[in-house]
Amino acid sequence: MAKPPSTPQPPRRRRSGAASVAAGIFLSRLFGFLRDRAVAFYFGVGPHADVFRTALRIPNFLQNLLGEGTMSASFIPVYSRMLAEGRREAAGRFAGAVFGLLLVTAAVLAIAGILLARPLVVLFAPGYLEDASHAGAIDRYALSVEAVRWIFPMTGVLVLSAWALGVLNSHRRFFLPYVAPVLWNAAIIAGLFWVAGPGTTRERLLLGACIGAMVGGVLQLAVQVPGVLADLRGFELSFSRRVEGVSEALRAFGPVVVGRGAMQFAAYLDQFLASFLAPGAVGALGYALTLYLLPVALFAAPIAASELPELASGATDENAVLRRVDRGLRQMAFLNVPTALVYIGFGFVVVGALYRTGSFVVEDTWLTYLTLAGFATGLVATAFTRLLQNVFYALSDSRTPSRIAVLRVALSAALGLPAMLVFDRVPVTALGTAAEKPLYLGAVGLALGAAVAAWVEVLLLRRALRQRLPHFHLPFAETARMTLAALAAAAPAAGVWWLVRAARPIPLAAMVLGCFGLAYVGIAKLLGVAEVDAWVARLRRRPAEGARR
Repeated sequence: MAKPPSTPQPPRRRRSGAASVAAGIFLSRLFGFLRDRAVAFYFGVGPHADVFRTALRIPNFLQNLLGEGTMSASFIPVYSRMLAEGRREAAGRFAGAVFGLLLVTAAVLAIAGILLARPLVVLFAPGYLEDASHAGAIDRYALSVEAVRWIFPMTGVLVLSAWALGVLNSHRRFFLPYVAPVLWNAAIIAGLFWVAGPGTTRERLLLGACIGAMVGGVLQLAVQVPGVLADLRGFELSFSRRVEGVSEALRAFGPVVVGRGAMQFAAYLDQFLASFLAPGAVGALGYALTLYLLPVALFAAPIAASELPELASGATDENAVLRRVDRGLRQMAFLNVPTALVYIGFGFVVVGALYRTGSFVVEDTWLTYLTLAGFATGLVATAFTRLLQNVFYALSDSRTPSRIAVLRVALSAALGLPAMLVFDRVPVTALGTAAEKPLYLGAVGLALGAAVAAWVEVLLLRRALRQRLPHFHLPFAETARMTLAALAAAAPAAGVWWLVRAARPIPLAAMVLGCFGLAYVGIAKLLGVAEVDAWVARLRRRPAEGARR
C-alpha cells in the first residue's frame, strides 16, 4: 500500500526567516535583561523604578500604536504583494509615501510629547500626584515629567524604525531589524554607567538612563538605513495619499490602530491602575512583563513575523494557509507551554537569577515572581493571538481582530480592577522570609485579569476565523500532551531545587531549569509530540549545512 503523501515542508529560506527573527530577538532581549538588571541594581522595586517604567511607557504607548504591529498589518501585505508582482518601482514609491506620512506624524508627536509632559503623566499615572501629600515621599510626578521630556523624542524615531523593519521583512531580511534594539538597550545601560559613581543620586541615574534611551532610539533607526536603501527601488519621499497602495494601507491602518490601541490601552490601564497601588507595583509589573513577553518574542513573534509575507502572498490557497497556521501554532505551543509552567512553578528561581542584585531584595523577588505567575497563566493564549491576528491581516481583514482586541481590553479591566483591590488590601508577610517590608499584591490581580482575557480573545479569534476557514482548529490535543509532559518534568526539577536550594541564584536556576528542559524533551518524545523530532532534525541539519558551506 502506498504511503500517504507527507505534509509539504517549507523551503529552507522560510525556515531561516523564523530562525533569523528569533536570533535577532534573542540578542535584543538578552540586552533587555542586562538593561533591566542594571535598573534593578540601581533602583530595585521602588519609586525610581516606577518613574523609569512610566517614562518609557508613555512614549512607547504611541510607538507601539504606530510601530511594528501596525506596519505588519497595513504596510507589509501591500508592499509584499507589489514585490511578488514584480513591481519594485511602484513598491518603492509606496514605501516613500508611507515614510513621508509617518515622518510628519512622528515629528508632531515628539513635539507634542515634550510640551504636554505634565498632563501626560497625570493621564498615565495620576496616583503619583498623591506623593506630594506624604511628607518625605519621593515626588514621582515631578521626576516623571522631567524623564518624559527627555525620552519622548525617541518615540518618533522608533516609529520610523518600524517602517524600516517593514521594508526589510518584506525583502525577507529579518535579522537586522530585530537585532537593532540591542543598540537601544545598550545605550540605556551606557547612560546609567556613564553617570554612576560614588555619591551619585538616583535622580541623576534616572536622568542618565533617559538620555541613553533617547540616543538609543536614533541608533536603532540608523543601523537599519543602509539595508533599507539597498533594497528599495524607485523610492521617492512623498506626503501624498494618492500614491498607489497608500489608500489601501490607510484603510487597513485605521482598524489596526484601533486593535493595537486596544492592546496599548490595556497596558496603559495597568499602568494607570498600578499608580494607585503601593509604591513598587509599577516597577514589579515592568519586571514581570519583561519576562512574560520574552517567550512571546522568541517563540511566537518570529513565526508570526516570518509567516505574514508568505500568508499574504498565498492567501487564496486555503489548504496551504491551514497547514502553515497549524504548524505555527504547534511550534508556538511546544516552547511556550513549558515556559509558562516554569514561570508558575519556578518563577522565584528565574526572577532571583535575573534581578536579585544590589537594591533588588528578596521581597522584590517575591512580588515580581507572583506577578509573573499571574501573567503566565495566559502565556500560551497570548502567543497564539500573534499568529491568528496575522492570518486575518493576510486575508485583508483588519477589522475583526481589532474588534476582538477591544473586547479583550474591556474584559481585562473588568476582571483586573476588583482583583487588584482585593489583593492590595492586606499586606502579605508570611512568605518564609524575614520580610523587612510587607508585600501588597495588587499587581498580581491585574496580571490574572489580563491572563483570563487573553484566553477569551483566542476563543473569539478561533470562532471568527472558522467563518473564513471552516476547517481551521486550534491544536488542543497536541497542547494537552505538551502540558502533560511539562507537568511531569516539573517533578525532577522540583527535586533538584530542594537538593541545591542553598546555591547562589544563578547556579540554582541553571541546575533547576536544565533538569526541567531535559526531562520535558524526553517525556514529550515518549508521549509522541511530533515537534520534538522536528526540532532535533533542525538542530542536526544546521551543523551539517555549516560543514558543507
